[in-house]
Amino acid sequence: MAKPTLYNSTTHQLIRSRVESLSPDSQQKWGKMNLPQMMAHLRKAVETGLRKGPAKFSIISFLLGPYIKKMVMSDTPYKEGLPTAKKMIITDERDFDIEKTKLLAILDKFLNAKDEFPSPINHPMFGKLTEEEWGYSQWKHFDHHLKQFSA
Repeated sequence: MAKPTLYNSTTHQLIRSRVESLSPDSQQKWGKMNLPQMMAHLRKAVETGLRKGPAKFSIISFLLGPYIKKMVMSDTPYKEGLPTAKKMIITDERDFDIEKTKLLAILDKFLNAKDEFPSPINHPMFGKLTEEEWGYSQWKHFDHHLKQFSA
C-alpha cells in the first residue's frame, strides 16, 4: 500500500480540510508551541522544500540525519512531545488568522510546485529526498501537529 503524500490531491485536500477546521478554541494536547506558532512551524517546514539551491548541512545532520530520516520515513507515527530542531521552533507571538491563511497558501503551493522543483530535493537534515519521501514526510508532519490540536 502506498504511503500518503501531500503531492496527492485527495490527501492534500484532507489535510487542507483539517487545517481549515482549526479555530482559536482548538484544544492543545501536548507541546510548547501554541496554535499560531505551530502553524508558522509547519509553514517553515514546507518552505524548506520549496527553496531552490543546495541545503546547508551541519555535523549534526551528518551524524543524526540518517537515523532521524529512517524514523521519519517509517510508518510509525511521531511520539507526542518529540524535540524540535532549534531552527524550526517558533517562540514569538503570532496572529491566528494570518498564520492560518499563510499555512493554507503554502500547502497549496506545495501541491502545485510538484512539477516545478527538481527531485531529489535537498533537505538540511536528511540530504536528498525523492518526491515520494518529501510528500510523505510533509504529510506525516502535518498529521502529527494537526492531531496535537485535535484536528
